[in-house]
Amino acid sequence: MIRNGRGAAGGAEQPGPGGRRAVRVWCDGCYDMVHYGHSNQLRQARAMGDYLIVGVHTDEEIAKHKGPPVFTQEERYKMVQAIKWVDEVVPAAPYVTTLETLDKYNCDFCVHGNDITLTVDGRDTYEEVKQAGRYRECKRTQGVSTTDLVGRMLLVTKAHHSSQEMSSEYREYADSFGKCPGGRNPWTGVSQFLQTSQKIIQFASGKEPQPGETVIYVAGAFDLFHIGHVDFLEKVHRLAERPYIIAGLHFDQEVNHYKGKNYPIMNLHERTLSVLACREPKRRGIFRQIDSGSNLTTDLIVQRIITNRLEYEARNQKKEAKELAFLEAARQQAAQPLGERDGDF
Repeated sequence: MIRNGRGAAGGAEQPGPGGRRAVRVWCDGCYDMVHYGHSNQLRQARAMGDYLIVGVHTDEEIAKHKGPPVFTQEERYKMVQAIKWVDEVVPAAPYVTTLETLDKYNCDFCVHGNDITLTVDGRDTYEEVKQAGRYRECKRTQGVSTTDLVGRMLLVTKAHHSSQEMSSEYREYADSFGKCPGGRNPWTGVSQFLQTSQKIIQFASGKEPQPGETVIYVAGAFDLFHIGHVDFLEKVHRLAERPYIIAGLHFDQEVNHYKGKNYPIMNLHERTLSVLACREPKRRGIFRQIDSGSNLTTDLIVQRIITNRLEYEARNQKKEAKELAFLEAARQQAAQPLGERDGDF
């Protein structure tokens, strides 16, 4: 287990309000290409209890049930650990969530978004905990998905970060990327980000710099927020005993001017939420350059996607086919007379 240091001495979390026993919440997932949709799920889950434990699946498990992940398991562990609402990370968590897992980590219930996660044979991975009444659901974040981000990288267009309406080329691609024959289901696919100030308020801490704190300003694109960014911010945090870090994000047009192609992959609002979810000036001679120590860059992430394009398209088609089959089976089950349903004989 990887603890984030928010618990009491000895690794035990603080009691809940009024001295009651702390409510422990479990989340699990692939958390591949961690984006603000993942962060928002974890924010909602943390709000349901007092201590959040997040299980992250291995590369082997993801490849078996879904297809090849973009990020390695070590990269994914570190990214989840960096999200400020997470108290503890469990590496190599089982792909199927069982009561045994919840009991092992003394969790009261697990939380998942209102989409569905299926095994390689099409079974709901949360079936057991749902039947036991130890499952809670949170709202899936509209306008973001790993599928969408992969699509933006594969199609060289600026429509995803432009204030103008999507180009016909991008819309056609968005409607077909990873789509299986007979698709579309409610969860797999491409959607556009809902740019609302409410989401930014939910992610922001609202904390102002306090007397004695050292204010440090950093600026960048922070596109596809990844462990290179996390490592950089951790090093910045260590520059002062009591740091207060202000992160400036460049406008989409500015990033595109210097980077070209279809950069930034994420628009300004999306990049803002990614930075705010993390727990962590040049003039007058106070500028310092910090080497993150990580060789992972946005360009390298894009290259991973392009190199394995066919695999990722096949992965999305396979995922959608399973989800559609599950929905159809559920629809047929609901349409059967009560006496004919499984377990009613």
